[in-house]
Amino acid sequence: MRPIIRALGGVGTAFALVVGMTSFASADPADSADVQGTDVQGTGIRDADFQDAGLKAIDWKPCPELAEVECGTLRLPIDWSKPRGDKFDLAVARRKATDPAKRIGVMVINPGGPGGSGVDFALGANRFFSPQVQERFDIIGFDPRGVARSQPVKCSIDMLQKQPSVYPANQAEFEALGQYNRDLAADCRKNTGPMFDHADTIGVVDDIDALRRSLGEREINYYGVSYGTLIGQQYAERYGRNIRAMVIDSNMDHSLDTWRFNETEARTAEDSFREFVKWCDRSTSCALHGEDVAKVWDDLLAKADRGEVTDPDFPTRKVTADDIIGAAFGAFYGPHWQRLSELLVALGAGKAAPQAFAVEIAENPFPAVFCQDWAIRVKDHREFSSLVRRARQLAPHMRGSSLGHVAIAGCVGLPEKVNNPQHRLRIKHAPKILMLNALHDPATGYEWAVNAHRQSRDTTVLLTYEGWGHGVYSRSACTRGASDSYLIERKVPRDGTRCAAVEPSAPAAASSGTPHVPVGPKPGLPGWVK
Repeated sequence: MRPIIRALGGVGTAFALVVGMTSFASADPADSADVQGTDVQGTGIRDADFQDAGLKAIDWKPCPELAEVECGTLRLPIDWSKPRGDKFDLAVARRKATDPAKRIGVMVINPGGPGGSGVDFALGANRFFSPQVQERFDIIGFDPRGVARSQPVKCSIDMLQKQPSVYPANQAEFEALGQYNRDLAADCRKNTGPMFDHADTIGVVDDIDALRRSLGEREINYYGVSYGTLIGQQYAERYGRNIRAMVIDSNMDHSLDTWRFNETEARTAEDSFREFVKWCDRSTSCALHGEDVAKVWDDLLAKADRGEVTDPDFPTRKVTADDIIGAAFGAFYGPHWQRLSELLVALGAGKAAPQAFAVEIAENPFPAVFCQDWAIRVKDHREFSSLVRRARQLAPHMRGSSLGHVAIAGCVGLPEKVNNPQHRLRIKHAPKILMLNALHDPATGYEWAVNAHRQSRDTTVLLTYEGWGHGVYSRSACTRGASDSYLIERKVPRDGTRCAAVEPSAPAAASSGTPHVPVGPKPGLPGWVK
């Protein structure tokens, strides 16, 4: 699984945010059930379900990609409500603790998406986590159901290439978009099988607890970034007693309705653009230093709207404003500001630039997961256009959030009933959980973290990185040190702790095998995988 997008030299540090979808009536299961452990009012999987599923130990063998890491599979039900029904093989990788004498337990990891490979994350975890963490934990990565090696959601390339504009101009085009989404779902269901309708996060959460049991662990530690924070949050709701320590980095807010999702995504995208402009103003490394960057940007988008911008590597291909915005959005994840400034100059001047827009699609897990996790549906073109106008009011330079808009558009026309609708967090039986978030995150905006923390104040503490980008753990000695002390010693930082920003520098070329964390949901956004 390798990122196809090569924009800006390969942007791979971004979340694949919940790219969402639209208007919904909230159904809060926590209002009708005490969401706590494995045996409460239908929440979580009971012992009998595991027994019926025929859960067996994993047969570990050296991974074909890297012999120092062990790989295996765990046979699990596709539908946990039918434990004796159809099964799939959950792909798992284990990087054993480097100092068995200091071993504390297992740490399950997830890189986000939805669509990120946890197996790949584990293969490269020695370049991500500190040596102190690697000494003490068996690092366990898994490919979530519907992703990568775990019966991935697959759709025909021909159907994917037929996608109409995600900016319908009228009701007829809006209806055509809805029909396309339904046709695509049917195509993906045909190519994937029953997993297509059971790729939601609740299924993933139950799989993790089955994995815990298979490993023979009473408790797990967990690190999840981006969309992996939603997995962590919901595991804590259902299986809180089974957690020793949990770090959730760059947080989702699963309580949002369509309008709040749309507005918060637009605000955080525009905030990242403003931070890029400020950097150009103060840094001579910016290829646009000394210029009116916002004006240069707006002029370039206007040229693209007129069909006057071409890809320097493919002169016959027109570059759209959406292409440019998507590449910039990806750069903000790093942030890779210098490369972005060079790309913008190259597009404006017709010079050679990194290949940024050529993609190929084979696997497409994002909508199968997201549209079952978020009851966001837009009812008609009038509401859709109102959402677009509002997003552009809040983010005039970024024209809203490319990630948020794609999410909303991708669920148009799909059934309103979903497996895992939004609700406010109800974590009652978990230890203190450490939440991390950057102040200027382009995808999982800081206000999401603040709101999710507010919903779970008795069980979470929030550490703020006062800098930029998506993913916080490895940003500085402060962020890594606080996370490591918590994971190893269960030393919880004071709620409200802040770590100073570290000025971004031009990144070195990524080496092969470098873990790309977190990942993104669509071509042109960070971490898109095949």
